[in-house]
Amino acid sequence: MYKTIYVAVDNSDHSNKAADIAVMFAKEFGATVIGSHAYAAKMHDKRFKQMEAGLPEEYHDEKELEKQRRIHDSLITRGLEIITDSYLDIIQGKCNNANIAFKPCSLEGRNFQVLAEDINENRYDLVVMGALGVGAVRESLIGSVTERVVRRARYSDIFIVKDLSPVEEAKKKIVVCLDGSHQAFGGLKIAIEMGKKLGVEVEAVAAFDPYFHYAAFNSIAGVLSEEAGKVFRFKEQEKLHEEVIDSGLAKIYQAHLDIGKQIAEADGMKIRTTLLDGKAFERILQYCKKEKPWLVIMGRIGVHSDESMDIGSNTENLLRTIPSNILISNRTYVPPIDTMAEYTIAWTDEAKRRMEKIPVFARGVAKTAIYRYAVEKGHTIISNEVVDGAMGHLLPKSSIDAMRRLGEALEEKKINRDAMQGSDEVIQDLMGGSAQMMGLMGTTGSAGTGNDVLTYDQRRDLPYYMCDSCGYIAKGDQPVKCPICSAEGVQFQMIDKSIIQEAAKAEGNIEVELAYDDVVIEWTSEGKARLRQVPSGYLRRRAKAIIEKSARKKGIRTITTDFAAEVISQYADEKDNWKDEIMGHQASPAVEIQEGFTWNEEARTRLERVPAGYMRDSTQLTVEKYAGNLGIRLINLDIANAGIEEAKKIMEESMKNPAALQEIMNKLAEAKKNETLAK
Repeated sequence: MYKTIYVAVDNSDHSNKAADIAVMFAKEFGATVIGSHAYAAKMHDKRFKQMEAGLPEEYHDEKELEKQRRIHDSLITRGLEIITDSYLDIIQGKCNNANIAFKPCSLEGRNFQVLAEDINENRYDLVVMGALGVGAVRESLIGSVTERVVRRARYSDIFIVKDLSPVEEAKKKIVVCLDGSHQAFGGLKIAIEMGKKLGVEVEAVAAFDPYFHYAAFNSIAGVLSEEAGKVFRFKEQEKLHEEVIDSGLAKIYQAHLDIGKQIAEADGMKIRTTLLDGKAFERILQYCKKEKPWLVIMGRIGVHSDESMDIGSNTENLLRTIPSNILISNRTYVPPIDTMAEYTIAWTDEAKRRMEKIPVFARGVAKTAIYRYAVEKGHTIISNEVVDGAMGHLLPKSSIDAMRRLGEALEEKKINRDAMQGSDEVIQDLMGGSAQMMGLMGTTGSAGTGNDVLTYDQRRDLPYYMCDSCGYIAKGDQPVKCPICSAEGVQFQMIDKSIIQEAAKAEGNIEVELAYDDVVIEWTSEGKARLRQVPSGYLRRRAKAIIEKSARKKGIRTITTDFAAEVISQYADEKDNWKDEIMGHQASPAVEIQEGFTWNEEARTRLERVPAGYMRDSTQLTVEKYAGNLGIRLINLDIANAGIEEAKKIMEESMKNPAALQEIMNKLAEAKKNETLAK
């Protein structure tokens, strides 16, 4: 796969690790290593001339000045050449010890410029560079030379070294990011070959964002007039996303993973796949911090990028923030056409003819909804009955009939698409006043029955099932098969909404608000207080949108502290310690909270999820009392969780008994007083 491996060296820690990795790859692939160092003698010459005016007066004589210039030029040029040779000698020694062919390369000029020119001119198979150089400081994320070379190198794969751990200890897993682009599939082929050669597990991940539109619509609703809101039709827009587009996106990205799995199996390797929901670079970053892969592979540009773009936005963000090594692929691979086929279900002639009656502009969305419904319910042939059932998920029977009449009327009157899209009056006339987003995106009908319209609250009362494999949510009957990942129906678990509602009752104080589409959203006061721990602005809006969208997808009426905690903790914990991870620094493993007890980082983070003030203070005392009864002074996450459960029970009992509640408050005040006196 790799016959020429180019490594840029500057004697920094990351550069030295890059040399080790280049030698390892060269040994595995039988490649030649090209060691390179760039120096800028002319830049030093220019700077010396700028400083000449500041030289002592005796050097201002023309002959003396010319002499000093010759000495400086000789010392700088020769000195830089000696340094370059020394750097290259080190990597040559590593290659000689491993019996690997080596070629030195000395370049004079602006470092990133001459490196990129040399790489593009010779089209080396692989370039290995350190993420940071000798000029790195604590706040550095990616070196300027490395970033500029990445943006300019268009033909070579580029391995960016970030992990300074010994290779044999860290070399455990390769993660490759798939978004359907040819560059991403090219990265998959690299991952497969590397995994086989190095004996490393390969996992493919894909991420899609079903939450963006919810946050965006909430923002848009705040600036639109009432009349403009009617034109935009928020209810229909949200219904379209909830029932069709979000699941359609999940299906698309799951298909990328399925195709990747087929490609790997054809190459004689089995890989794992993981579908993530959320903003792509954010979710992949979170996943990689959790899984700690040795290498993350991604395409230089993504599926929506233009070929002229220097680097895709997700790749750029991940290049800066992921603590693992990164390989940016400039290779492309196009899967065979038969591998790309997604739909294998047959249609009856009657169903096909019926679909032809649906307006062209709405036909694609309708087919997606029908296909998903058929897979979920276990149908292998789509008949008129299946179409009725699928449309019953989306529309009442009156709208289905009106949509059919609209198609027939369009054929008869030959109204063109543009005219129809621009005239609500024509649509209302043709459909007898029942048009709802042109007959498709309207109010939901009874699931699978096509009878009377169900309100959002009525739909929320249906049973909800979640696929254990990919997280797809279905409502109504238990699915036969997952339309996203093809998991069997037994892998669907019913969502027990009663647990959340009981928790909501225990927390009490429900706050009610309306979403942009007039759906009632309920939060407990504790949940809302916890949300305010997320920094205000975009981060809080994003966290709130994800939580509310997730609750709506699962039919949850009231958002509690526990339901919201996982998402909030991801956004509330945005601190500078992510920079520490990249730079190799670790935060203190334990934090002293009170005399006699030590809380580790995980336990402390869990405690901070409890609302600040009385609730957190009393919980801390309960946990420490629980730990003390066990004879434990170091509180870890397990002890914290167990103690917090005890605190919940005590709190519930206290709410029923005002005297007991007052006693707890008195003990808390006394403990605080003693702590103050001790200090």
